[in-house]
Amino acid sequence: MNILSIQSHVAYGHVGNASAMFPLQRLGHEVWGVHTVQFSNHTGYGAWRGPVFPADAIREVVLGVEERGALSRCDGVLSGYMGDAEIGEAILDAVARVKRANSAARYCCDPVIGDVGRGVFVRPGIPEFMRDRALPATDVVTPNQFELEFLADRAVDGVEAAKAAAGALRAAGPDVVLVTSLQTSETPDGAIEMLAVDGAGAWRVRTPLLPLSVNGAGDAIAALFFVHLLTTRSSAEALSRAASSVFGLLKATAEAGSREILTVAAQEEFVRPSLMFAAEPA
Repeated sequence: MNILSIQSHVAYGHVGNASAMFPLQRLGHEVWGVHTVQFSNHTGYGAWRGPVFPADAIREVVLGVEERGALSRCDGVLSGYMGDAEIGEAILDAVARVKRANSAARYCCDPVIGDVGRGVFVRPGIPEFMRDRALPATDVVTPNQFELEFLADRAVDGVEAAKAAAGALRAAGPDVVLVTSLQTSETPDGAIEMLAVDGAGAWRVRTPLLPLSVNGAGDAIAALFFVHLLTTRSSAEALSRAASSVFGLLKATAEAGSREILTVAAQEEFVRPSLMFAAEPA
């Protein structure tokens, strides 16, 4: 597979493209990374250095790739954190260019808006952009529970509610919805869930909740789910593989007591997860 990944990038640590690209490359896929920022480290440290690239810079890089005649070989576009709505528009322009060159290509949007307990943490206008502009253009969307509730404009207090909310998102555009970090009143203590919904049904994976707080895991989940979906054509299989790999990655990170996810040290988890979690019908 050839994946065009348009996301933030850091020199130290693993978030954005620094989290998404290597797992896909380790699985044998080509990733064409376009960086929306070049930071020293992720912003969770409270201090960082480096530039935010303007939307025109994103367009220029994508245009250069197009001029090489490569977009006809692009199987999918992946996007994550968008610094502002103008960058979002540049990403949607890239998606349109890819789909003109290859009508079979698909777009996966990780709609980074906020999280449970933190609320919205992106710039004003981004949540509305995700809902009104990005969502209708996507084929695959990967919100966490907070983002699902915002995009669907409804509370999610159980699996049936999550399925209904995912159905509302599907009605707005995407074929496949992956809900990450799902914890409701039905989730057992010490567990966390992911839910995938498409036109054929809904599937859930439940894994142990690990004692750590790190950045970048969601970027890896979106990338892995998307590429497994493209290769297997099965939401259930993609969910199982992505959840198993990321659990292994996070388990290794927790055991090491690392502030950064161990994307390189735990790379075998992307190819052969230590534990496989089956996706069950939800």
